Amino acid sequence: MCGRLSQYRGIHDFVAVLSMPDAWQNNVGDQPLGRYNAAPTMQLALLHATGDQLHADAVRWGWRPHWAKDRAAPINARVEKVARGPFFRQIWPHRAICPIDSWFEWVGEGGPKKQPYLIRYRDSSPILCASIGQLPDPDEGPGEHDGFVIITADAQGGMVDIHDRRPVVLAPELALEWLDPTTPKERAEQMALQQGEAAEAFEWFKVSFAVGNVRNYGAELIEPTTKRTGGDAVNNG
Repeated sequence: MCGRLSQYRGIHDFVAVLSMPDAWQNNVGDQPLGRYNAAPTMQLALLHATGDQLHADAVRWGWRPHWAKDRAAPINARVEKVARGPFFRQIWPHRAICPIDSWFEWVGEGGPKKQPYLIRYRDSSPILCASIGQLPDPDEGPGEHDGFVIITADAQGGMVDIHDRRPVVLAPELALEWLDPTTPKERAEQMALQQGEAAEAFEWFKVSFAVGNVRNYGAELIEPTTKRTGGDAVNNG
């Protein structure tokens, strides 16, 4: 998974797909989030639970343990290692969902520059990415070292021509189970390894090279650059 995604609809739209009946704490505001070209280190809306209450906070995309000062903060964690390796041991118990609209990948197609593609659900519904992080304390608020990573898995066939890694995306009922602090760590690992959404749930199409520049952030970046007719414009796996 390359380090660029979109998160532009309002947080209420993202929370609505979870069908949670109880009140939740909204710390990101009611307006559309408006991030069509979000990059690492940016503050993104993140969903996490404390006790039986859901919280929506703005959290930095990227995290590293305090002892790993010799490297950049990763933005992703490989599902094959995240639950058992030492790097993410501190935050593995602290599960979250990064709700997004789509993400971008770059593919070498023989031209002078790699071609960017946008990937999203076929029905354009919100994408719930399994994540972990050092998360804001509900009582103390955001901390200096807060941050999160998105868990990634093998692209599994059809999507491998776009990129060999992709986010672990959970269906809403699984996302709720992932967020539940009482879900055992072993069950969370099983979900991440075995129950992510299949490649067939997504579509992808070429978008403008302008998305490669993080200073470009408009809605035009998510529009296809070719007419969406037939398999050449949209690949459904």
